[in-house]
Amino acid sequence: MSTDRRDAPDAELGSAGARGGGGEACEFDVDVLVPTFGRPAALPIALVGLAGQVAPGAPRFRVVVSSQDEGEAWPAEVQAAAGILDALGVPVELRRHLPRRGLAEHREALLDTATAPAVLFLDDDVWLAPRLLHRLHTTLRRERCGFVGSAPAGWSYVRDHRPDEARVEPWNGPVRPERVSPDSLAWERHRLHSAANMVHAAERLGLGPDDTVAYKVAWIGGCVLYDTAALRTAGGFGFWRDLPATHAGEDVVAELRVMARAGGCGILPTGAWHLELPTTVPERDVDAPRFLGL
Repeated sequence: MSTDRRDAPDAELGSAGARGGGGEACEFDVDVLVPTFGRPAALPIALVGLAGQVAPGAPRFRVVVSSQDEGEAWPAEVQAAAGILDALGVPVELRRHLPRRGLAEHREALLDTATAPAVLFLDDDVWLAPRLLHRLHTTLRRERCGFVGSAPAGWSYVRDHRPDEARVEPWNGPVRPERVSPDSLAWERHRLHSAANMVHAAERLGLGPDDTVAYKVAWIGGCVLYDTAALRTAGGFGFWRDLPATHAGEDVVAELRVMARAGGCGILPTGAWHLELPTTVPERDVDAPRFLGL
């Protein structure tokens, strides 16, 4: 386990195809990239969820945590969770990335550290059920698409059934590129990812824990596995330079661009759970997809 790596604040960030996904040999199948800010209690829960992804036949992965919190010391709980992962054979790198230049810039800086052919962007307030990474990775390889996501369900909504929002559009055949934009008919797909609709949809379809159904999405937040080369070819998060520092929806922009080129999907049942903590991004006046004219 390595700690307290600091990104150079004035370094030139990210160039498409610079590292990873370029054919060079890599020790890991997946780089798990975790941006974090203001979540000292949630982050260890997210890291502990990654311990459940270690299993025979599962993809080999490492973890890079990038914090934008001030201070030198990492909370003991974070160090403990990272230490457990390290003991299980999963290297964990704890980094600081300051100054804060916005969500997209933070993600681009994380992407610049990736060397594996696939990258999982995992929010710091999402817990993963065991073997979810294996299911995501298997689907990504089978479909040969740009990304596969597992939308986080809200634990407090499990008994809140919303049948009008739990409509699923399965991919009948291989995942194909799609162009989706805000206010389009396909944009309404995002309603499936509210509350615990994904849980109820999987129940309605009779899916068990070992089943996996790929379905059409508008976008997915919180837990998305990308083909690294596809993400970089689409520009990654380099559009951060075109956004004010205070913005939201940067993950949506990247997904829409990847989906237009290489396709993307979600999977049911979801194995991601949202901790339902208050947002650390209260100012949402700038919605990146609309601001950038997508």
